[in-house]
Amino acid sequence: MNLATPIYGLVLAGGHSRRMKTDKAAIRYHGKTQAEAAFDRLSRFCDKVFLSDRKDQADLPGHTGLPQIHDTFHNIGPMGGILSALAAHPDATWLVVACDLPYLDNPTLDNLIRRRNSKKIATAYTSAHDGKPEPLCAIYEPHSRGPLEAFVARGIHCPRKALLQSDIELLEPVNPTALDNMNTPEEYEVAMKQLPK
Repeated sequence: MNLATPIYGLVLAGGHSRRMKTDKAAIRYHGKTQAEAAFDRLSRFCDKVFLSDRKDQADLPGHTGLPQIHDTFHNIGPMGGILSALAAHPDATWLVVACDLPYLDNPTLDNLIRRRNSKKIATAYTSAHDGKPEPLCAIYEPHSRGPLEAFVARGIHCPRKALLQSDIELLEPVNPTALDNMNTPEEYEVAMKQLPK
């Protein structure tokens, strides 16, 4: 529960990408897959970085070649990836981001780390859209594992719902669009036009 714990990065890429109709981790932006771009960005801030995915995804484009933590908590969405990382490296603090955040920038991550409250189970931004916690660009402390497992045991698998019911550090976003995610081919086309070359 102190700032001396190593900060590891986790890129969540274990979803089924049903709305996108193709694996979001493998979608390319200007020469890099989304997973690689997120991995590289986290590498600037974290001691180690891992891709979170299912074992059957290990050799897919966008996954292969990157250090991976395979889900050991199954069929509970992003919560499974977060808990699997906490179990794999219980002494690490985890900076968790979804792989489908094409607008994520360095100031957003830098501010999150600088204003981290290690005494609370998590530090997260409030959504620019609804004011609720954004669980997929957040820092999870080692001692968050027990409370998160307790939520799962109660049937609460949504990380946002868990954070809403927990004592966490909430920050205002430094860039309101940095946490906008991309779920459909149409949103991908918009991102391609808006992102710098």
